[in-house]
Amino acid sequence: QVQLVESGGGSVQAGGSLRLSCAISGRSGVFHPMGWFRQAPGKERDFVAGINWNGGRITYADSVKGRFVISRDNGKNTVYLQMNSLTPGDTAVYYCAASLGCSGYECQAPNFYQTWGQGTQVTVSS
Repeated sequence: QVQLVESGGGSVQAGGSLRLSCAISGRSGVFHPMGWFRQAPGKERDFVAGINWNGGRITYADSVKGRFVISRDNGKNTVYLQMNSLTPGDTAVYYCAASLGCSGYECQAPNFYQTWGQGTQVTVSS
């Protein structure tokens, strides 16, 4: 059974950077496609970035392309989300999630992820 714990959230001014980490427990977790999602108050949970088990396939939401970088270190059982040039529009609770399997656009849909972390708050002030 896979469990996920996010860390690294916080408050930052616009233009700043944060790096989120997602610690994966459960040995099988390193073989799972992983995703980062975010949810702002009153809004749906949106896809941010996804990475396959070995980092060979990465996708980003258009809103974060060129600013965010997803990566994983399977030796450390950790997935990262480096967030640069943050704007107030990036303010949300950020969740990492593990999928038992997804393909293409499926990997951008929350319902293809079975395990979720508790979320970490990111607040960007102008």
